[in-house]
Amino acid sequence: MKILITTATAAMVSLAAPAFAEFQQIKSRADFVEMVSGKTLTRPLVKLTVSPDGSISGRGAAWDVSGEWQWKGNYLCRSLEWGGDDLGYNCQQIMVKGTTMRITSDKGAGQSADFRLR
Repeated sequence: MKILITTATAAMVSLAAPAFAEFQQIKSRADFVEMVSGKTLTRPLVKLTVSPDGSISGRGAAWDVSGEWQWKGNYLCRSLEWGGDDLGYNCQQIMVKGTTMRITSDKGAGQSADFRLR
């Protein structure tokens, strides 16, 4: 009986543990602003500042990045220019785990990029 209880307890702990390590979706403007305020989003060759006032600025590789954002529903919707090229308007899902922010285009159905919040 003791082995059965220990096995059941271990199984429950192992099922619960991954929940703490999974990405959590940011679903409000207030939560998003709290996450990015005073921080820089970084990944290799990219540094971006996403300001509470709705502006985006930084550098990607050797080119300037600029744009604007707003919150619509559960998504960050942004227009962006990179090195003078218009990357267009896109609504993106924002997921966070610790100091990692995952941004996925097309409301979570497109490509993803992970950034460190520093």
